[in-house]
Amino acid sequence: MSEAGGQKALGVGAFYGAVQSRREQCGAIFTDLRHTSPRKLPAHSHELPFFAVLMEGLYGERYGREERQFRPFTVHFRPAGVPHQDEIGPPGVRFFEIEIRPSWRKRLQDCSAALDVARDDCKGGELLWLAMKLFQEVHGVSLPDDLSVESLLAELMAAAARMPGKTKIERPTWLTRVVEKLAVEYAERLTLDELSREAGVHPVHLSRVFRKFVGEGIGEHVHRLRVRAACEQMREAETSIAEISLALGFADQSHFTRAFRRVAGVTPMAFRTQLRA
Repeated sequence: MSEAGGQKALGVGAFYGAVQSRREQCGAIFTDLRHTSPRKLPAHSHELPFFAVLMEGLYGERYGREERQFRPFTVHFRPAGVPHQDEIGPPGVRFFEIEIRPSWRKRLQDCSAALDVARDDCKGGELLWLAMKLFQEVHGVSLPDDLSVESLLAELMAAAARMPGKTKIERPTWLTRVVEKLAVEYAERLTLDELSREAGVHPVHLSRVFRKFVGEGIGEHVHRLRVRAACEQMREAETSIAEISLALGFADQSHFTRAFRRVAGVTPMAFRTQLRA
């Protein structure tokens, strides 16, 4: 750890908090990190760029001119050397951290991609589920397969690199209304006609524009939102899988299991077991 411009600079593999486990593989360092009580951390930066998946707890961050709040099953990417200040909420947090070695930067450049700006996935998008599949791969077996880990890392970084920045063409106002409606009512039995009335456009036009700007179909998007909500609920041991599937609007438990596996890569029961472990 060193001081740089009044900020603490954390070296490779270094984080505030208690490290539960650490593994290096395929040009990345995977760290299971925990804070057991609320606290405000000193302003600091990191030597390596990293992805951070918030598995449990509430977490706030001041990054540049922005202040963000994160809840469980959100993921963010932060470039190396950029100072930020974090606040751990009660009753503490658990992070799955993925630090990226410089060799990956060269590999991204070779395919005309770059990963130099902050990215956040707070709505159960592609970034979260790729990071969660890495979590399952790294923690699921004693010796994770190199090819599986490396390919998931490549997908994760490619997905982050192609996330739209603020300079992209703004999506229509009516589409924002639809996305916000889905974010609140994803567990309801919504229909395409109902959403098109909300938007004031034809259902076919809604579907086409939604995929163009959001990057997936409406049904896929709703399933991702439901599965992310299910992940949060599965942290509560007393809530059964059947109860969760019913509360989130799935037709039955088998439908929920298929949707969950398609998004998260494992069954709900396997995910819950791994989360507890």
